[in-house]
Amino acid sequence: MSWIIQSNQPDQASLFQEESLYFTGNGYLGVRGNLEENDSLPNTSGTIRGTYLNAFHDITSIAYGEKLNAFPETQQKLVNVMDAQTVLIYFGEEGCRERFALDEGEIIEYRRILHMDKGYAERYVHWRSPQGKEIKLRFKRIVSFRDKELFVQEISLEPVNYFGAVTVVSVLRGDVSNFADPNDPRVGSDHVKLLRVTAAEAEGSRAGIEMETLRSKLRAACVSTCRVNQGGRQHITRTDERIETVLAFELREKVVLTKVNIFTDSLRHGEAPLQAAYELSLKLSSLSFQEVAEGQRSYLDEFWRQADVRIGGDPALQEGIRFNLFHLLQSAGRDRHSNIAAKGLSGEGYEGHYFWDTEIYMLPVFLMTNPERAKSLLLYRYSILDGARARAREMGHGQGALFPWRTISGGECSSYFPAGTAQYHISADIAYSFVQYYLVTGDFEFIERYGAELLIETARLWIDTGHYHDGKFKIDAVTGPDEYTAIVNNNYYTNVMAKYNLKWAARTVAEMKERAPEALAELAGKIGLKEEEIDEWLKAAEQMYLPYESALHINPQDDAFLQKRVWDFAGTPTDHYPLLLHYHPLTLYRYQVCKQADTVLAHFLLEDEQDESVIRASYHYYEKITTHDSSLSSCVFSIMAAKIGELDKAYDYFIETARLDLDNTHGNTKDGLHMANMGGTWMAIVFGFAGLRIKDSGLSLAPVLPKQWDSYSFTILYLGRRLLISVDQNEPKVTLLSGDELTIRIFGREVRLTS
Repeated sequence: MSWIIQSNQPDQASLFQEESLYFTGNGYLGVRGNLEENDSLPNTSGTIRGTYLNAFHDITSIAYGEKLNAFPETQQKLVNVMDAQTVLIYFGEEGCRERFALDEGEIIEYRRILHMDKGYAERYVHWRSPQGKEIKLRFKRIVSFRDKELFVQEISLEPVNYFGAVTVVSVLRGDVSNFADPNDPRVGSDHVKLLRVTAAEAEGSRAGIEMETLRSKLRAACVSTCRVNQGGRQHITRTDERIETVLAFELREKVVLTKVNIFTDSLRHGEAPLQAAYELSLKLSSLSFQEVAEGQRSYLDEFWRQADVRIGGDPALQEGIRFNLFHLLQSAGRDRHSNIAAKGLSGEGYEGHYFWDTEIYMLPVFLMTNPERAKSLLLYRYSILDGARARAREMGHGQGALFPWRTISGGECSSYFPAGTAQYHISADIAYSFVQYYLVTGDFEFIERYGAELLIETARLWIDTGHYHDGKFKIDAVTGPDEYTAIVNNNYYTNVMAKYNLKWAARTVAEMKERAPEALAELAGKIGLKEEEIDEWLKAAEQMYLPYESALHINPQDDAFLQKRVWDFAGTPTDHYPLLLHYHPLTLYRYQVCKQADTVLAHFLLEDEQDESVIRASYHYYEKITTHDSSLSSCVFSIMAAKIGELDKAYDYFIETARLDLDNTHGNTKDGLHMANMGGTWMAIVFGFAGLRIKDSGLSLAPVLPKQWDSYSFTILYLGRRLLISVDQNEPKVTLLSGDELTIRIFGREVRLTS
């Protein structure tokens, strides 16, 4: 049962949340789990009816009361494209027909299932109409991993006491819009109409719509076909924004209807996406649901062989971790245009933007289970490097690359700079992830072709941003990961990540001198690299100022953090969380209160920079003042609690992450799933309880077993080897499943693994 999630609640509140939970996607295409029979206008009556193509966006204007230099004037926004989900079903002869709907008649039996091992969703309804017609309906849907443009629906109708006329209307509609909520900064507040229909046509049994964004002029298309497995009549009607394929037949025994939808866009399919969709439809529209499902199962068998995490003794938790991994896979970009949005392809929260979340919380999952997908995500960042260079110049820097805080196509989308653009650490986060990729894969060719240039340009940013004072290299006027404290001097996280960035830029150049001198010479000519720059990076790294408070034996979050009053947590009403929705930012900035892990996160990523006693003291200090209003927070506190030996606390924090969306603990799952938290759940197991660390010295483990579990195990890929880590009541086991012999460390002791 841990391979499925199931719901038996057809009430409106559950259905709205399940639009996110039951979304189906493949990294290119994402379809929310809306009801096929719902034909209300998209994004009305509480529903967020959505279909999304990763990175397919429009450009919208940013309005300012007072606009200053280098404030971005526009942003990109993920677009809700044409709706192909809708299938309306009528029972009876014309004039006395009854339409199937959950809110009409009687639901005798209802269940909804997401098959995470098979890769499709289904819904079963035993329904009695207001006039007593009784039918069993089963809806299945699948977005193919093998053919990224393919979305297939299958609907079976089985008569119970009704044997007669049925009319099915398959709809392809272009009158779509985006969702907006002016009261929640995590959701777009305006710009809901972003597309116009440029073509709506029928060719034989195929319905096709092409749409164009209003400003970016990107085009998307969908070609849809619908068929039943028995005879009947079919005709197509068309308006400027809607095409209906009408099928009429007699229901005497079980009838199966198959709807095949092909989505394309001008980013991937050239200047004629509608023609590309027609060509793919000719190739794929004859596929049965079963044929697509067989390919899906094969794909997922391989994914789960490598990515599955098995937990003994807690079925609900097992269900949660598989749910999180499955949805991460469904949302991970698979080409140079795309990454992983904060809500993946499950909804419109944060307007489809890519943040630092990908590199720090989501990429590690793919890095150690599917390195090719991780490489693809990093190549997206490399593809926008020129834009990051331009942004650095726009921000007044004479050199380097400043990656945008929020983006889709590479431009900065953050209109609130204190918690957006000022988070310079994103450039170091991206550099860190390139290094991690190299340490896990040993892929020096990737560093040679892409990584070195990015590491150099981000290192240059720190030299231009920082300055020397009292013999230390300092970085002023930045914001760290904790968005409840903004525009500070010497944020510990930013400084220590910049130090790592600088050291690895110098090391990479040194390695290229040894291993690829011609490639280095070519790169140096391309970007004007000078020898003296390397010495400058090493000097800045060596003299990087990392705040330390001896009286408390902790690393202060920044220079001024400990001078502020501590937030009055006891006097804050419980309904005033998250604080960002109830207090002005300046109010929050004046207090010691953290939205999420900041210094504690730095101690996880770069633990060798501090003694364990400092890490322990810092953990306890920040734990008291962190609200975890961000879903990025609890997993990090879980990891670090495990590191310092507080296993019960580590487990409690972990539980907050594992089923965050399944149980809607943050109350906004309807806007889309929390992708970074999903990655953080995996991290809490692998980096927390298993104590796994990847450093230039090699791979190490320090596994512990929570008392609530009987066992846990997972598989990782490391330097071409496939390792199985198993932990139970006995000693932990590490098995080399494939690859050459390897030496790792377990509890600090060297262990030689052989096949």
